[in-house]
Amino acid sequence: MDLFDAIHEMRRLSKEGVPFSFSFMSCNLSKGSSDGIIEVSKARLIARESAAYHVNADFVERYMDLSTGEPRHFYQILLISFNGQMVTLQ
Repeated sequence: MDLFDAIHEMRRLSKEGVPFSFSFMSCNLSKGSSDGIIEVSKARLIARESAAYHVNADFVERYMDLSTGEPRHFYQILLISFNGQMVTLQ
């Protein structure tokens, strides 16, 4: 599945209130580190941050991890899978 198709589908499902699963490579730019691959079993996207609050807001998706109740975020380009399908950049 193409990256931008996956993001589009995540947004559509989130608007409909349908949870989905995905995985991504973690990235902490301020620390220059990663915790490896993060697997999220049940999530929905939430409102994106504005550029005033996050320098890379155009490339970051915020989500609610429905298993933990925590709001989190990931960089779009680091998305690995969506609902069991591998994500590619075409």
